[in-house]
Amino acid sequence: MEHRLIIAGIGPGSPDYILPAALQAIEGANVLIGGGRALRTYARPHQETFTVGSDIAGLIDYINSKLPVSDVVVMVSGDPGYYSLLATLRDRLPAGTLQVIPGISSFQLAFARIGIPWQTARLLSAHGRKPDAVLLGYEVGQLLAFLTDRKNNPARIAGWLQEQGWPLSSCIWLCRNLSYEDEEILQMPLQEALCSSGFDSCVMVVKG
Repeated sequence: MEHRLIIAGIGPGSPDYILPAALQAIEGANVLIGGGRALRTYARPHQETFTVGSDIAGLIDYINSKLPVSDVVVMVSGDPGYYSLLATLRDRLPAGTLQVIPGISSFQLAFARIGIPWQTARLLSAHGRKPDAVLLGYEVGQLLAFLTDRKNNPARIAGWLQEQGWPLSSCIWLCRNLSYEDEEILQMPLQEALCSSGFDSCVMVVKG
């Protein structure tokens, strides 16, 4: 029997927001892979675990060593289809073994929290990258959402938007620790966001 590599989205973080299919796969896993926080939340004593770090080659070698004898479940935050390990694993492992279980993304939860439909939103990641200027351009009614990091934080992104002609009155929401007990959401104009701090890794929503 060919064993499966299961990529399970665990949602924004809190167990309240994981889909039942993903939880079933995680709880039934003999071999469970994920970040440290995910493993502390979901791993059980009987499971063999591997913590994801910067050594992607080591991760691939580990998965290849386990697939001949067992299914392997890899937990990824949010939804696997948006900037996760899925792309890397598809490129380096046999595609026929792959099963993907979707998850609720932090974007979905952010828009739910602020009560705005997001079907027209442009979703962008600023993790280690600056989006192309054309994607940052201003239009009346434009809706953007960013994943931010420590370097490309909301204040820096607000500067990019100002350079692209966004009005200083544009509305911004900063959504931090979504789904956790210390979740925090702030609403402010772009002008105020230029000096914001403390929301380095968050979802930033911008409405023109």
